[in-house]
Amino acid sequence: MFKTLLEPFRHPRPVIELGEGRGLSSGQKPKAAGAKDWSSTLQRLWSFLAERRVKLILVLVMVVFSSGFSLLGPFMIGRAVDIYLEGGGSHWGLYLMGLGAVYALYSLTSWLQNIWMIEISQETVFRMRSELFSHLHRLPISFFNRRQQGEIMSRLTNDIENVSSTLNSSAIEIFTGVLTLGGTVIVMLWLSPLLTLLTFIVVPLMALGMRWITRRTGPLFKQRQRNMGELNGYIEETLSGQRVIKAFGQERRVISGFRERNNRIMLSGFWAQSISGFIPKLMNGLNDLSFAIVAGFGGILAIRGSITVGVILVFVEYTRQFTRPLNDLANQWNSVLSAIAGAERVFEVLDEDTEAKDENAASPLGQIRGEVKFRDVSFSYNGEADTLNGISFEARPGEMIALVGPTGAGKTTLIGLLSRFYNPSKGTITIDGKDLASIRRESLRSQMAFVLQDTFLFKGSIRDNIRYGRLDASDEEVEKAARMANAHSFIMRMPGGYDRMLSADGGGISQGQKQLLAIARAILADPAMLVLDEATSSIDTVTELKIQEGLHSLMKGRTSFVIAHRLNTIRMADRILVLRDGKLVQQGTHEELLKQGGLYSELVMGVAGAGAKRPSL
Repeated sequence: MFKTLLEPFRHPRPVIELGEGRGLSSGQKPKAAGAKDWSSTLQRLWSFLAERRVKLILVLVMVVFSSGFSLLGPFMIGRAVDIYLEGGGSHWGLYLMGLGAVYALYSLTSWLQNIWMIEISQETVFRMRSELFSHLHRLPISFFNRRQQGEIMSRLTNDIENVSSTLNSSAIEIFTGVLTLGGTVIVMLWLSPLLTLLTFIVVPLMALGMRWITRRTGPLFKQRQRNMGELNGYIEETLSGQRVIKAFGQERRVISGFRERNNRIMLSGFWAQSISGFIPKLMNGLNDLSFAIVAGFGGILAIRGSITVGVILVFVEYTRQFTRPLNDLANQWNSVLSAIAGAERVFEVLDEDTEAKDENAASPLGQIRGEVKFRDVSFSYNGEADTLNGISFEARPGEMIALVGPTGAGKTTLIGLLSRFYNPSKGTITIDGKDLASIRRESLRSQMAFVLQDTFLFKGSIRDNIRYGRLDASDEEVEKAARMANAHSFIMRMPGGYDRMLSADGGGISQGQKQLLAIARAILADPAMLVLDEATSSIDTVTELKIQEGLHSLMKGRTSFVIAHRLNTIRMADRILVLRDGKLVQQGTHEELLKQGGLYSELVMGVAGAGAKRPSL
């Protein structure tokens, strides 16, 4: 056990088993780009700070003054002692008055630099947070498909907050430390080169100790930030899925998963804090050693008359001022490493490729008729296996196209290509003869309304959630859309009616009611094209029949693509596309496809081969 506890001290990279191949191997060396990454991260942080140059200059001016006053104070104390010992009483009183003024000015300049630096740091992280949030909305759907929401949120909150707290507290310490250190060395050399050299004996020891410790703590702080992001993602996931967790009795498994992730944070945090905690202890010990050297040799020199008692007092204080900047940095080192790790995670997202930009020749779509053509379209998510393969069909203006097929056949992927959430790997898609690649995404999507299987409602009133389809719609238009979607009656039965406030993601109403509101939102948008992805999957058959008339009116004159499993919805389609394994195997009307036989007939009749389970449409 003792050997295990000592393991992190015996290797440049501590061993922390994190599961799933994410641990730090004992023999693993740091990436060669590690120092470069730090340098790059600090440069990018500076690019944010540089926008506040004027305030930064004012801060640096105050740092110069406060550092000068901090150096002048001990010197005046030493002179006052020497003057007093020499019998100059009147001058000694003037020195005391001057000393009081110096420390008053030191306090004022220190207060001003702290206030201005806090302002700079808050403005900087405000911009970082704003850029990160804006950038997230420019990223492709694929980015969110491979990331947990909580992990992304952790970068917006925890990581940026680490940067904020470090800029508030540590930046001033670094600026002040560098100036104080340089000034102290100059004055010490002027007073006594010999004592200065004796003081420098501890510097190599400090450098070696800092290097030994920081090589071990840097990767640990990065690992802790990653672990924190994973834990946040897990928490967000389990809180969102509480109903499912309780329904399947998985509380123990979820708690066990939380403990495992929490333990990873504890381990990485324990070793990071423990090892970095040696820094202030090391500094204090070396500081005491330096004090003893100065006091001992200084006393010998004073007895021999080489220096005065006042010089010894000045040197003792300057010795502390010499090591104090290093000690302050040591005390701030945890937050500095944590901030760098947090900034790296923020910049990692900012470096993600945004959704492919519209081509230079891309133009707005304008009013469309809704003629859609797929020509030999293929698509792959991973660049290997095709999710869609050689899809070709045509949708005439105003037609309702139903997409059916087994789960995983590629129905939702086809809709994703039509709305340019993804670009085809091969082939072309046109609307009114215009290639989708030549159309601005924003213009394309403004012509389309979506009712998805996973309905999302925002925190706010029912009226505002419906109005999300068209923000300038009047209250009368909102209610008209709700009536067409057959949502008006249940809305009016709720306390507050259309002004009823919904919690996040529509908590407090059923899934079926959420989908009715989503349909009303699509109706209000009055799109040229309509996409319904399992829009009625959570609505009972009776309610579905009631809204068929409203949907039929909505789709009239509009090209519509409907993914549905229910036969009464599919029968309304002008054409049905049957997909299997990413290929278009059949197309036609309901009656035509039944006569053809094949997969569609099997799906409808509930026969998919001898002994097979009944598939769903």
